[in-house]
Amino acid sequence: MKGLELSEKYFESFGRPMLEENFQDLLPFIAVGLTGSGSECFGFDDEISRDHDFEPGFCIFIPGEDIIDRKQAFALERAYAKLPKEFEGVKRSQIAPVGGSRHGVIRTDEFFREKTGLEMEGTGSLIITERDWMTIPDYALAEAVNGRIFLDNYGEVTNIRNQLSNMPEDIRRKKLAGHILLMAQAGQYNFPRILMHGEQAAAQMAVFEFVKSAMQTVFLLNRKYMPFYKWSFRALSQLPMLSELADTFHYLLTTDNEGLIGEDKTGIIEGVADRIIEVLKEQELTQATCHDLEKHAYSVNDSIMDANIRNMHILSAV
Repeated sequence: MKGLELSEKYFESFGRPMLEENFQDLLPFIAVGLTGSGSECFGFDDEISRDHDFEPGFCIFIPGEDIIDRKQAFALERAYAKLPKEFEGVKRSQIAPVGGSRHGVIRTDEFFREKTGLEMEGTGSLIITERDWMTIPDYALAEAVNGRIFLDNYGEVTNIRNQLSNMPEDIRRKKLAGHILLMAQAGQYNFPRILMHGEQAAAQMAVFEFVKSAMQTVFLLNRKYMPFYKWSFRALSQLPMLSELADTFHYLLTTDNEGLIGEDKTGIIEGVADRIIEVLKEQELTQATCHDLEKHAYSVNDSIMDANIRNMHILSAV
Protein backbone atom coordinates (compact mmCIF):
# COMPACT_ATOMS: atom_id res chain seq x y z
CA MET A 1 0.00 0.00 0.00
CA LYS A 2 1.36 3.42 -0.97
CA GLY A 3 1.94 6.01 1.74
CA LEU A 4 -0.81 8.36 0.53
CA GLU A 5 -3.36 5.54 0.56
CA LEU A 6 -2.14 4.36 3.97
CA SER A 7 -2.38 7.90 5.36
CA GLU A 8 -5.91 8.51 4.10
CA LYS A 9 -7.10 5.11 5.29
CA TYR A 10 -5.56 5.72 8.72
CA PHE A 11 -7.23 9.13 8.90
CA GLU A 12 -10.65 7.79 7.94
CA SER A 13 -10.32 4.90 10.41
CA PHE A 14 -9.06 6.83 13.41
CA GLY A 15 -8.37 10.50 12.68
CA ARG A 16 -11.77 11.62 11.48
CA PRO A 17 -13.64 9.85 14.32
CA MET A 18 -11.23 11.41 16.85
CA LEU A 19 -11.83 14.90 15.47
CA GLU A 20 -15.60 14.50 15.18
CA GLU A 21 -15.98 13.07 18.67
CA ASN A 22 -13.63 15.38 20.58
CA PHE A 23 -13.08 18.54 18.54
CA GLN A 24 -16.38 19.53 16.99
CA ASP A 25 -15.70 23.16 17.90
CA LEU A 26 -12.39 23.15 16.02
CA LEU A 27 -13.46 21.12 12.97
CA PRO A 28 -14.61 24.20 10.98
CA PHE A 29 -11.03 25.51 11.06
CA ILE A 30 -9.07 22.30 10.41
CA ALA A 31 -7.52 20.80 7.30
CA VAL A 32 -6.12 17.27 7.10
CA GLY A 33 -3.93 15.62 4.50
CA LEU A 34 -0.49 14.34 3.59
CA THR A 35 1.83 16.80 1.86
CA GLY A 36 5.38 18.05 2.06
CA SER A 37 8.70 16.20 2.27
CA GLY A 38 9.07 12.51 1.57
CA SER A 39 8.62 10.25 -1.42
CA GLU A 40 5.20 9.13 -0.15
CA CYS A 41 3.88 12.68 -0.64
CA PHE A 42 4.62 12.33 -4.36
CA GLY A 43 3.41 8.74 -4.60
CA PHE A 44 6.97 7.57 -5.30
CA ASP A 45 7.50 5.45 -2.17
CA ASP A 46 8.50 1.80 -2.44
CA GLU A 47 9.99 -0.92 -0.24
CA ILE A 48 13.38 0.77 -0.21
CA SER A 49 12.03 4.14 0.90
CA ARG A 50 10.25 2.56 3.86
CA ASP A 51 13.53 2.32 5.78
CA HIS A 52 13.04 5.81 7.26
CA ASP A 53 10.28 8.33 7.99
CA PHE A 54 7.53 5.98 6.79
CA GLU A 55 4.51 5.46 9.03
CA PRO A 56 0.73 5.67 9.15
CA GLY A 57 0.14 9.33 9.86
CA PHE A 58 -1.25 12.57 8.52
CA CYS A 59 -0.99 16.34 8.92
CA ILE A 60 -3.56 18.33 10.87
CA PHE A 61 -3.28 21.91 9.66
CA ILE A 62 -4.57 24.62 11.96
CA PRO A 63 -4.75 28.42 11.55
CA GLY A 64 -3.13 31.04 13.77
CA GLU A 65 -3.49 31.44 17.53
CA ASP A 66 -6.24 34.02 17.08
CA ILE A 67 -8.49 31.14 16.00
CA ILE A 68 -6.97 28.01 17.62
CA ASP A 69 -4.89 28.93 20.64
CA ARG A 70 -1.93 27.04 22.14
CA LYS A 71 -4.04 25.17 24.68
CA GLN A 72 -6.38 23.88 21.97
CA ALA A 73 -3.43 23.01 19.72
CA PHE A 74 -1.84 21.07 22.58
CA ALA A 75 -5.06 19.12 23.11
CA LEU A 76 -5.05 18.22 19.41
CA GLU A 77 -1.42 17.13 19.64
CA ARG A 78 -2.14 14.87 22.61
CA ALA A 79 -5.14 13.31 20.86
CA TYR A 80 -3.08 12.68 17.73
CA ALA A 81 -0.31 11.08 19.81
CA LYS A 82 -2.81 8.65 21.32
CA LEU A 83 -3.96 7.26 17.96
CA PRO A 84 -3.08 3.56 17.34
CA LYS A 85 0.66 2.91 17.09
CA GLU A 86 0.28 0.37 14.29
CA PHE A 87 -1.96 0.22 11.24
CA GLU A 88 -2.07 -2.22 8.30
CA GLY A 89 1.10 -3.83 9.62
CA VAL A 90 3.03 -0.53 9.67
CA LYS A 91 4.20 0.95 12.95
CA ARG A 92 4.28 4.63 13.82
CA SER A 93 7.71 6.07 14.51
CA GLN A 94 8.58 6.64 18.16
CA ILE A 95 11.16 9.32 17.36
CA ALA A 96 11.15 12.50 15.30
CA PRO A 97 11.89 11.80 11.62
CA VAL A 98 15.15 12.88 10.05
CA GLY A 99 13.45 15.70 8.15
CA GLY A 100 11.68 17.05 11.21
CA SER A 101 7.99 16.83 12.06
CA ARG A 102 6.16 15.64 8.95
CA HIS A 103 2.91 14.52 10.60
CA GLY A 104 0.68 15.69 13.42
CA VAL A 105 -0.53 19.18 14.27
CA ILE A 106 1.07 21.89 12.14
CA ARG A 107 0.33 25.60 11.92
CA THR A 108 -0.58 26.39 8.32
CA ASP A 109 1.56 29.52 8.15
CA GLU A 110 4.58 27.67 9.58
CA PHE A 111 4.28 24.85 7.04
CA PHE A 112 4.20 27.15 4.01
CA ARG A 113 6.86 29.46 5.45
CA GLU A 114 9.17 26.47 5.91
CA LYS A 115 8.60 25.39 2.29
CA THR A 116 8.66 28.76 0.55
CA GLY A 117 9.90 31.42 2.97
CA LEU A 118 6.66 33.34 2.37
CA GLU A 119 4.42 35.01 4.94
CA MET A 120 0.65 34.82 4.98
CA GLU A 121 -1.64 37.71 4.16
CA GLY A 122 -5.08 37.36 5.69
CA THR A 123 -6.86 34.03 5.32
CA GLY A 124 -5.83 31.64 2.62
CA SER A 125 -3.18 33.58 0.72
CA LEU A 126 0.55 34.22 0.78
CA ILE A 127 2.41 37.44 0.10
CA ILE A 128 4.33 36.54 -3.04
CA THR A 129 6.16 38.96 -5.33
CA GLU A 130 7.50 38.56 -8.84
CA ARG A 131 10.99 38.17 -7.36
CA ASP A 132 9.68 35.41 -5.07
CA TRP A 133 8.25 33.52 -8.03
CA MET A 134 11.61 33.72 -9.77
CA THR A 135 13.75 32.68 -6.82
CA ILE A 136 11.82 30.02 -4.87
CA PRO A 137 13.20 26.66 -6.08
CA ASP A 138 10.75 24.55 -8.04
CA TYR A 139 11.42 21.54 -5.77
CA ALA A 140 10.25 23.63 -2.79
CA LEU A 141 7.06 24.64 -4.59
CA ALA A 142 6.53 20.99 -5.53
CA GLU A 143 6.67 20.00 -1.86
CA ALA A 144 4.23 22.77 -0.96
CA VAL A 145 1.52 21.52 -3.32
CA ASN A 146 2.08 17.75 -3.57
CA GLY A 147 0.20 14.93 -1.85
CA ARG A 148 -3.48 15.10 -1.08
CA ILE A 149 -5.76 17.05 1.23
CA PHE A 150 -8.43 14.77 2.71
CA LEU A 151 -10.42 17.41 4.56
CA ASP A 152 -10.41 21.21 4.49
CA ASN A 153 -13.35 22.81 6.19
CA TYR A 154 -11.68 26.20 6.56
CA GLY A 155 -10.37 26.32 2.99
CA GLU A 156 -7.13 28.04 3.94
CA VAL A 157 -4.75 25.24 2.98
CA THR A 158 -6.56 24.55 -0.30
CA ASN A 159 -6.54 28.24 -1.25
CA ILE A 160 -2.81 28.56 -0.63
CA ARG A 161 -2.06 25.37 -2.57
CA ASN A 162 -4.12 26.73 -5.47
CA GLN A 163 -2.25 30.03 -5.28
CA LEU A 164 1.14 28.32 -5.39
CA SER A 165 0.06 25.89 -8.13
CA ASN A 166 -0.74 28.73 -10.51
CA MET A 167 2.54 30.36 -11.47
CA PRO A 168 1.93 33.65 -13.33
CA GLU A 169 2.28 33.17 -17.07
CA ASP A 170 4.95 35.85 -17.44
CA ILE A 171 7.05 34.10 -14.80
CA ARG A 172 6.61 30.75 -16.54
CA ARG A 173 7.78 32.30 -19.80
CA LYS A 174 10.79 33.92 -18.11
CA LYS A 175 11.81 30.57 -16.63
CA LEU A 176 11.24 28.85 -19.96
CA ALA A 177 13.34 31.40 -21.82
CA GLY A 178 16.24 30.93 -19.42
CA HIS A 179 16.19 27.14 -19.46
CA ILE A 180 15.83 26.99 -23.25
CA LEU A 181 18.83 29.28 -23.61
CA LEU A 182 20.86 27.00 -21.32
CA MET A 183 19.76 24.01 -23.41
CA ALA A 184 21.04 25.75 -26.52
CA GLN A 185 24.38 26.64 -24.95
CA ALA A 186 25.09 23.25 -23.40
CA GLY A 187 23.59 20.92 -26.02
CA GLN A 188 23.50 22.55 -29.42
CA TYR A 189 26.67 24.62 -29.09
CA ASN A 190 29.07 23.35 -26.41
CA PHE A 191 28.60 19.57 -26.61
CA PRO A 192 29.71 19.08 -30.25
CA ARG A 193 32.57 21.57 -29.82
CA ILE A 194 33.83 19.78 -26.72
CA LEU A 195 33.69 16.47 -28.60
CA MET A 196 35.96 17.95 -31.27
CA HIS A 197 38.44 18.81 -28.52
CA GLY A 198 38.26 15.20 -27.30
CA GLU A 199 37.42 16.18 -23.72
CA GLN A 200 35.15 13.35 -22.59
CA ALA A 201 34.53 14.52 -19.02
CA ALA A 202 33.66 18.05 -20.13
CA ALA A 203 31.38 16.61 -22.81
CA GLN A 204 29.47 14.66 -20.18
CA MET A 205 29.14 17.80 -18.07
CA ALA A 206 27.62 19.52 -21.10
CA VAL A 207 25.19 16.61 -21.49
CA PHE A 208 24.24 16.92 -17.82
CA GLU A 209 23.58 20.65 -18.13
CA PHE A 210 21.53 20.08 -21.29
CA VAL A 211 19.40 17.36 -19.68
CA LYS A 212 18.92 19.34 -16.48
CA SER A 213 17.62 22.41 -18.33
CA ALA A 214 15.62 20.27 -20.77
CA MET A 215 13.85 18.55 -17.89
CA GLN A 216 13.02 21.91 -16.30
CA THR A 217 11.67 23.02 -19.67
CA VAL A 218 9.47 19.94 -19.98
CA PHE A 219 7.98 20.49 -16.53
CA LEU A 220 7.31 24.14 -17.30
CA LEU A 221 5.62 23.23 -20.58
CA ASN A 222 3.39 20.89 -18.53
CA ARG A 223 2.81 23.66 -15.97
CA LYS A 224 4.22 21.45 -13.23
CA TYR A 225 7.04 21.88 -10.72
CA MET A 226 10.04 19.60 -11.04
CA PRO A 227 10.65 17.88 -7.69
CA PHE A 228 13.97 17.22 -5.96
CA TYR A 229 16.44 15.64 -8.40
CA LYS A 230 16.21 12.10 -7.05
CA TRP A 231 12.50 12.00 -7.93
CA SER A 232 12.69 14.04 -11.12
CA PHE A 233 12.82 11.11 -13.56
CA ARG A 234 9.86 9.33 -11.97
CA ALA A 235 7.88 12.56 -12.04
CA LEU A 236 8.89 13.22 -15.65
CA SER A 237 7.71 9.78 -16.75
CA GLN A 238 4.23 10.56 -15.39
CA LEU A 239 3.74 13.91 -17.11
CA PRO A 240 0.92 14.09 -19.67
CA MET A 241 3.18 15.66 -22.31
CA LEU A 242 6.78 14.87 -23.38
CA SER A 243 7.10 12.04 -20.85
CA GLU A 244 8.64 9.92 -23.60
CA LEU A 245 11.80 12.03 -23.26
CA ALA A 246 12.59 10.32 -19.93
CA ASP A 247 14.18 7.38 -21.77
CA THR A 248 16.05 9.74 -24.06
CA PHE A 249 17.51 11.68 -21.14
CA HIS A 250 18.43 8.44 -19.41
CA TYR A 251 20.42 7.35 -22.46
CA LEU A 252 22.18 10.70 -22.75
CA LEU A 253 23.27 10.59 -19.12
CA THR A 254 24.29 6.93 -18.87
CA THR A 255 26.36 6.48 -22.03
CA ASP A 256 29.86 7.71 -22.85
CA ASN A 257 30.77 10.12 -25.63
CA GLU A 258 33.37 8.13 -27.56
CA GLY A 259 33.28 7.85 -31.34
CA LEU A 260 29.93 6.94 -32.87
CA ILE A 261 28.12 7.25 -29.53
CA GLY A 262 29.11 10.90 -29.32
CA GLU A 263 27.87 11.47 -32.86
CA ASP A 264 24.62 9.67 -32.01
CA LYS A 265 24.11 11.81 -28.93
CA THR A 266 24.62 14.97 -30.98
CA GLY A 267 21.74 13.88 -33.20
CA ILE A 268 19.59 12.95 -30.21
CA ILE A 269 20.13 16.39 -28.67
CA GLU A 270 18.97 17.97 -31.92
CA GLY A 271 15.93 15.69 -31.86
CA VAL A 272 15.07 16.84 -28.33
CA ALA A 273 15.42 20.43 -29.51
CA ASP A 274 13.00 19.73 -32.38
CA ARG A 275 10.44 18.27 -29.98
CA ILE A 276 10.70 21.20 -27.57
CA ILE A 277 10.35 23.71 -30.40
CA GLU A 278 7.28 21.83 -31.65
CA VAL A 279 5.56 22.21 -28.28
CA LEU A 280 6.64 25.85 -27.96
CA LYS A 281 4.85 26.51 -31.23
CA GLU A 282 1.79 24.52 -30.14
CA GLN A 283 1.53 26.67 -27.02
CA GLU A 284 2.15 29.84 -29.08
CA LEU A 285 5.20 30.72 -27.01
CA THR A 286 7.59 31.47 -29.89
CA GLN A 287 7.53 33.27 -33.19
CA ALA A 288 10.94 32.01 -34.32
CA THR A 289 10.94 29.71 -37.35
CA CYS A 290 14.43 28.19 -37.13
CA HIS A 291 16.00 25.17 -35.40
CA ASP A 292 18.21 27.32 -33.14
CA LEU A 293 17.02 26.99 -29.54
CA GLU A 294 18.76 30.24 -28.61
CA LYS A 295 16.57 32.22 -30.99
CA HIS A 296 13.48 30.51 -29.59
CA ALA A 297 14.60 31.39 -26.06
CA TYR A 298 14.71 35.08 -26.93
CA SER A 299 11.41 34.81 -28.78
CA VAL A 300 9.77 33.34 -25.67
CA ASN A 301 11.28 36.16 -23.61
CA ASP A 302 9.94 38.73 -26.09
CA SER A 303 6.42 37.34 -25.59
CA ILE A 304 6.36 38.34 -21.89
CA MET A 305 3.67 40.98 -21.37
CA ASP A 306 5.12 42.74 -18.30
CA ALA A 307 7.91 45.01 -19.54
CA ASN A 308 9.76 44.89 -16.20
CA ILE A 309 9.95 41.09 -16.30
CA ARG A 310 10.67 41.02 -20.03
CA ASN A 311 13.58 43.44 -19.67
CA MET A 312 15.26 41.52 -16.86
CA HIS A 313 18.27 39.41 -17.86
CA ILE A 314 17.03 36.32 -19.68
CA LEU A 315 18.62 34.06 -17.06
CA SER A 316 17.23 35.96 -14.08
CA ALA A 317 14.64 33.26 -13.23
CA VAL A 318 16.78 30.11 -13.58
